Amino acid sequence: MHRGSCFFVGPSDMGELGKRVDSHVGRQIRKRRNLLGLTQEELAEALGISYQQIQKYETSANRISAGRLYEIAQKLGTTIGYFFEELDETRHIGTLEHGGKARTAVDLVRNFDRIKDSDLRTTLSALVREIADRVGGTG
Repeated sequence: MHRGSCFFVGPSDMGELGKRVDSHVGRQIRKRRNLLGLTQEELAEALGISYQQIQKYETSANRISAGRLYEIAQKLGTTIGYFFEELDETRHIGTLEHGGKARTAVDLVRNFDRIKDSDLRTTLSALVREIADRVGGTG
């Protein structure tokens, strides 16, 4: 519904939109945390909460208050706006796993970062990309 220069969203639309936004924000938190090589436990400790709460934020099982989102942004060295970048309000909501896949990615990033030889890093990166392209799959 449109009134003047403001748009009003009906209750059923808002529920779905809210879920999409929550899901996107959770994915962005996970993405930023992984880019920094942090585990859920490390981020949770920095925030003074349990790692299970971080899992719930990242999978959008629990909603994040504005104040908590601000704290997360500070601990992850970014702005609140980062969590809303590339938000596609029409994107289908997928589910995130709680399992060890993210921990494996963090370990990979940490170990990769320890390699100082840039040629070797480039070769390893190309190898991983090639394997991923051949094996396929998502997530």
